[in-house]
Amino acid sequence: MNLTSYKYIVVEGPIGVGKTTLGNKIAMQLGGKVLLEQSQANPFLERFYRDAPRYALSTQMFFLFQRINQLRDAAREDMFDNPGNLIADFLLAKDPIFARLTLADEEFKLYQQMYDHLRPQVATPDLVIYLQAEPETLIGRIKKRGIEIEASISPEYLGQLCESYSSFFYHYDDAPLLIVNNEHLDLAGNDADFNLLLARIDGMRGKREFFNRGE
Repeated sequence: MNLTSYKYIVVEGPIGVGKTTLGNKIAMQLGGKVLLEQSQANPFLERFYRDAPRYALSTQMFFLFQRINQLRDAAREDMFDNPGNLIADFLLAKDPIFARLTLADEEFKLYQQMYDHLRPQVATPDLVIYLQAEPETLIGRIKKRGIEIEASISPEYLGQLCESYSSFFYHYDDAPLLIVNNEHLDLAGNDADFNLLLARIDGMRGKREFFNRGE
């Protein structure tokens, strides 16, 4: 299946794995539109990284409302139906990953009720690209990009997040899924690596496939 046949593509993965960068690069390749998570707009995020138990619920609820509003606006503008490609760097169905990881039990019940009640009925992606990397690699990339509010993210939290992502996508079957080991790839800076990925996407035949290139 040719890459241009995928009208709605989602790139997902844990913090620092490169999903936004790859999403933007695919959009440039296809001349498509992007729908990007706006984490810097969350006024609670910096406080969450300093004091997670206190600010987890407000941080999570802000992200939930933000993502739902983005998807509803995109649907209202027919971004899922217009000719061309739409590339997003978030999948709403993964939102509970962070909620389950950071919220107390009663808070999670409240969050789940809001999620179930508010989540919009939007198009299912034609393709989900799930990027994986080891927590140690993610820590290095986070330090390299130097975003101040991310400086306090712990390796323990990233490890738990990676495990939660892995479990989520192990069971995910709503859309075709390409699982990419991004440990030894430079999809942003190396055109050869990027072209390998594009060729792998073009060659997909099953609903769940893997792309793993060693050192």
